[in-house]
Amino acid sequence: MNKHTHHLAFALSLLFFITSACKQQKKDTETINKVDTEITEEVVQPEILLEKLAGSPAYVDAALILDSSEEIVAKKSGEMDFSFKVENYELGAQTTGTNAQKLANSGKGQHIHFILNNQPYSAHYESSFKKEIPDGIHHLVAFLSRSFHESVKKENSVVVRKLVVGENPEDKLGLNMETPTLIYSRPKGQYTGKDTEQVLLDFFVLNTKLSKEGNKVRAKINDKEFTITEWIPYVIKGLPMGEVTIQLELVDASGNLIPGLFNKVTRKITLKQ
Repeated sequence: MNKHTHHLAFALSLLFFITSACKQQKKDTETINKVDTEITEEVVQPEILLEKLAGSPAYVDAALILDSSEEIVAKKSGEMDFSFKVENYELGAQTTGTNAQKLANSGKGQHIHFILNNQPYSAHYESSFKKEIPDGIHHLVAFLSRSFHESVKKENSVVVRKLVVGENPEDKLGLNMETPTLIYSRPKGQYTGKDTEQVLLDFFVLNTKLSKEGNKVRAKINDKEFTITEWIPYVIKGLPMGEVTIQLELVDASGNLIPGLFNKVTRKITLKQ
């Protein structure tokens, strides 16, 4: 091999090496960028937000009435008849306004939320119905609800009763419902499709007012914590799909839990596409 041929071979080898290195570097860069993109897409989640819900009809004159003593006594467990009176409010009607389109809404219309011992409510679209009540001392809270499950927060829109059922029932709860009490209402159950975008957070408070300087409700939604100082409805935005944990606590001005069996409650809901 002469000197000229040797130089040409060396040049071609060098060119091949540089070209291969550039291709490898480009491939490595594309891989890194792809990995970075995939990691970013996996990690970023929407921020959970809690916003005030406005625009619902006020129903200032609506009333829910139960003609009974403050303590209802039944010697046997089983089905009990409840016959409420409803004034200035139409059960079964669709609540007017845009909130019925934004939130999970009942096609059966406005109703009564019937809550026994702060357990998940049953919805009733007529004023008279039967409920299965077991032996024991129970505490009933019932209030009027709009078709999209927002409670009517008025003194006359709620009924509170103590139920004494059975022969000499044991008072396992030992509650005084005349002290500050938190009653959980929404969210509840499963949400799908459009209903997952804005989820109603709603509750009832008895024998207290909420304020910045006084009692408050502390809400924990998954790992995000909020302090609620107004007794109004809220919407939760940015919830992830799957199981979501909601915890509500009634706390004093210093953030301490106010004594009461109902004043700390945790529920789980499910969101699906």
